[in-house]
Amino acid sequence: MAEKKTLVVKQIGSPIRREKNQRATLVGLGLNKLHRERTLEDTPSVRGMIASVNHLVRVVGEA
Repeated sequence: MAEKKTLVVKQIGSPIRREKNQRATLVGLGLNKLHRERTLEDTPSVRGMIASVNHLVRVVGEA
């Protein structure tokens, strides 16, 4: 069975003064404070969430 690919995502922007849906997307990704990192499964839904808040997060690594 193939290993699942993962992404390491780091929050680089503050959710203060952002729209409510952008804050909710960060919470959905498991991020809520600056410089936090989270390892997530590489799926189309996660990629879409990252794309919608790409100015607040950075993909640090892939596995």
